[in-house]
Amino acid sequence: MGSHHSARAGSDVWLTPPGVVTALGAFDLDPCAAEPRPWDTARRHIAPPDDGLAATWEGRVFLNPPYSNLTDWLGKLADHGRGTALIFARTETRWFVDLVWQRASAVMFLHGRLHFHLPDGSRARGNAGAPSCLVAYGDGDALRLAGSGLAGTFVNLGNSSLEAA
Repeated sequence: MGSHHSARAGSDVWLTPPGVVTALGAFDLDPCAAEPRPWDTARRHIAPPDDGLAATWEGRVFLNPPYSNLTDWLGKLADHGRGTALIFARTETRWFVDLVWQRASAVMFLHGRLHFHLPDGSRARGNAGAPSCLVAYGDGDALRLAGSGLAGTFVNLGNSSLEAA
């Protein structure tokens, strides 16, 4: 899913549909951005070769993480405490239990399957192949997710969020 998705046949860059980002409001940082990209996902982007995982994160973060080291990225967002991640809804996995069920403020399970976009901005022919969800960390992101108007089921997890320093 993320911009550094493990390489397979064809493109390894899978861009978030622009309507998803727009529905969530303005983000300050996308540490997993693609370069080049057909549209912006935040005010500041970190793209390869720069290491978004090693960078200092500030403000509200949008995260469409690479699945090769998903837990590192999602763990950093949970520690940061302010932002929203787009991930597959693998609700039974250890990482989902640890980093979403136990640490996130809210989750929206998206209805249907997303169609990601290719680096030129065109919509991928096939859907994502699995259900997706948006995971909010912090009360502000939970409220934006609840009011996003996206087609999905919103679940307030009630975890107290630790605001970033």
